[in-house]
Amino acid sequence: MSGKEKVSEELLLEKEVVKQNEIVLFNDDVNTFDHVIETLIDVCEHTPEQAEQCSLIVHYNGKCTVKTGEYNDLEPRCSRLLLAGLNAEIV
Repeated sequence: MSGKEKVSEELLLEKEVVKQNEIVLFNDDVNTFDHVIETLIDVCEHTPEQAEQCSLIVHYNGKCTVKTGEYNDLEPRCSRLLLAGLNAEIV
């Protein structure tokens, strides 16, 4: 293995160590599809299509990962989802 290949392999290993968290949105019997879609567009920066797909997945499966990233980015987003009356948590 050349020195260049070894450095590339080490960089890949370092990238894999970075912990990615997820915001999981849970189904409820309170919020409308429109409210969920608008909130995901606003808070998670989804496209309308992404937000609609997530709302359908939540409805039929009970939950859906709506955003993945570092905890420091996800925490305020999750708080905004909760403030909007949605049921979400960071895992």
